[in-house]
Amino acid sequence: MDHRLDEVDRRIIHALMGDARNVSAPSIAEEVNVSPGTIRNRIAQLEDRDVITGYHASVDFEQADGRLTNLFMCNAPVSERESIARRARIIPGVINIRELMTGRRNLHVLAVGEDTEDLRRIARALSDLGVDIEDEVIVQQETTGTYAPFGPDEGTQDAILTDFISLSGDAEVAEVTVDDDADVAETTLGEAVRSGVLDDDTLVVAIERDDAVLTPHGDTRIEPDDIVTLFSRGGVTDRTVEAFCGTDE
Repeated sequence: MDHRLDEVDRRIIHALMGDARNVSAPSIAEEVNVSPGTIRNRIAQLEDRDVITGYHASVDFEQADGRLTNLFMCNAPVSERESIARRARIIPGVINIRELMTGRRNLHVLAVGEDTEDLRRIARALSDLGVDIEDEVIVQQETTGTYAPFGPDEGTQDAILTDFISLSGDAEVAEVTVDDDADVAETTLGEAVRSGVLDDDTLVVAIERDDAVLTPHGDTRIEPDDIVTLFSRGGVTDRTVEAFCGTDE
């Protein structure tokens, strides 16, 4: 089942795609304006739901004793493609397999060999699995990058609206991050309603704080960096969202 990503999730993925080794939860938290505990919790959730499937080193094999990296473009019977891909993974030297939704060249196999004879060995092993190697090429260089739509847009550094969903009728659900000097910060939900900061039509249905998701009550205190989920039958208004945003200097 697909996992719906909000702005915090997307920014985490963008940061990890850029430099997973050196990026830290506190550095991501500073960029996204939430606590490091929230970032660690979200990363664990993304891993549990197989959105983040692993962390891999980028290796230049030519610099590693002059090894050769070769891309085999293969044709595999569609009905057997998945099974062949599983078996190809265990061939010594194979480091990556990509299954494509196409009739021809539907299996790309990336392999590393000590020399051309080693690559021929891998080619024979692939042929023995029942694939037709249509083409192959030595890979000179491979680079990866981040997925730009998940990164920060201009003017979004201080944005607090992390997710927004329109439901049937006029009902809406929104996620907002509480700023340090927001009107609701350090007040209880009951106090916020009584003072008119929150209207009676808006319900706080969840509060994400560090490693925990809280079920809010009237005496629940809202703290800076909380990620608050709001529900309103009549629609979440700009005034409501602004209650969670600090005053611009």
